[in-house]
Amino acid sequence: MKIGFISMPLTGHLNPMIALARKLQFRGHEIVFIGIPDVGPYARAAGLNFVSYCEEELPAGSSAGILAPAAKLHGMETTRWTIQGAGRAMFQLASQHLPRVIAETGVEALVFDTIHMYLEVVPMSLGIPYAHVWAILNIDFSGATLPSVVSGRYEDTPEARVRNTEDLKKSDNAFFGIVQPLAEEYAERAGLKLDWSDPAATVSRHAVAVVSQTPKEFDLPGIPWPPQFHYAGPFFDDAGREPIPFPWEKLDGRPLVYASLGTLVNGLDSIYKTILPAVGRMPEIQVVLSKGSNIDLADLGPIPSNVIVVDKAPQLELLKRSVLCITHAGLNTALESLALGVPMVAIPIGYDQFGVAIRLAYHGVGEALQLDDLTIDGLHELIQKVLHTPGYNEKAQYFRDVIAKRRGLDVAAEAIERAFEQALENRPLELSHA
Repeated sequence: MKIGFISMPLTGHLNPMIALARKLQFRGHEIVFIGIPDVGPYARAAGLNFVSYCEEELPAGSSAGILAPAAKLHGMETTRWTIQGAGRAMFQLASQHLPRVIAETGVEALVFDTIHMYLEVVPMSLGIPYAHVWAILNIDFSGATLPSVVSGRYEDTPEARVRNTEDLKKSDNAFFGIVQPLAEEYAERAGLKLDWSDPAATVSRHAVAVVSQTPKEFDLPGIPWPPQFHYAGPFFDDAGREPIPFPWEKLDGRPLVYASLGTLVNGLDSIYKTILPAVGRMPEIQVVLSKGSNIDLADLGPIPSNVIVVDKAPQLELLKRSVLCITHAGLNTALESLALGVPMVAIPIGYDQFGVAIRLAYHGVGEALQLDDLTIDGLHELIQKVLHTPGYNEKAQYFRDVIAKRRGLDVAAEAIERAFEQALENRPLELSHA
C-alpha cells in the first residue's frame, strides 16, 4: 500500500509521525512523507521518501522565523497566536498544493497529524481514506474532562462538566475554530456536506482510524471516544533521529537531572532564571539544561557549577541516565520520560502542556507549577519532593513497564493498516475500542 504522511513542521510532531511512518515502511508499505521543504531533512535522515510542496511560499529555512515569536508567549495566547498565523497559513497552502501531490505520487491513503487542522477535507473531496494521529495530547471534545489546552485539575462532578464544556467553547475559538472557516469554504467548493457544529466532525466521523500516542493508562478516565479511536503508546525510535553531539565527558557520575522547555515555547528567560538557581542549591546533583535556539546564553545570568547548558541535547540518551526531568510538559518529553521510568517536575507554558501536567499530577508521576506561581523557592522545594519521595519513582517505573508491554508503534501501525486495507477493499469497517 502506498501511504502518504503529513505533519506540522514542528519537532514535537515530526519525531512521532516519522517514527510511525518508519514502522509502516518496515511492515512493507511504501511511504511518502509530504511537507514543506523544512520537513525534508527530518524525513530523509529517517530513510523516508520525501516530497515537498509550498517551495515558493515557504522555502527552506523559513519555518523557524515564522514560528519564533511563539517562544515568548504563554497560556492561551500561545495557542491562539500559533493557529491564527501558522495554522491558517499552513491550511491555505497545503490545501492548495496537496491535490496535485496526491495525483503525482499516487498515494492511496493519507495519515494526518491532527493539528494540521481540517486538511482532511482534501482526501475527503477525492474519496481517499485517511487516518488521524494525535501527536500531541488528544483533546476531549465531550466535556467529560478539561480540554488539554486549558489549565486546571481533574474533577468528575456535574459542575465540573459544565465548566469543561464552557472551557471547550473558549479553547475551540482559539484552536480548531480559527481554521474552520477556511475548511468550510473548501468543503463547499468541493461539494462536501459536513456538520460544522461539531468541532471533531472530520476527525471522529470520517477518519477510518484515530490513533493517539498517549497510553490509555496515562489519560484521564471517562472520556467517550468514538469507536475508531485507539490508544497506543509513545512513537519514538532512536534510529529515526539525527545524531546530536554532546560533551559526555562532562558528566561526572552525580545523579543526573535533565531539564528542557522543548523546541518551540522556550524563549521566556524568567523560567530559566528560576530553574538555574533552584538546582544550583543542590550540589549533590548534576543538571543538563537544553535551552533551545530562542534565547542567548548570556541572557541566563550566572550558570551554577553543577549545570551544563547546551542548545540541543540527545534527549533520549540523557533521560536514560536521569533520575528526574524538569519539563515544560510537552507530550513527547513526558512520554519519553515515562517510557524510561523518570519522574517529572512540570512547568507548563502553552498548548497541550496544561493537560499533560494535569495527568502527571493525577497519576502521581510528578508535580506541576503554573507559570504564575513559579518561584525559586517553590521550584526547589518541588524538585526535592519528587526526588526524595519514593512514590513518584515507583509510579514512573509502573509507566515504564506499561509502555514497554504496550508496543505503541505496533498498536498504531496495526490499527491504521487494518483500517486502510478495509477501506480500500470497500468492506464495512468493523470498529472496536482499543
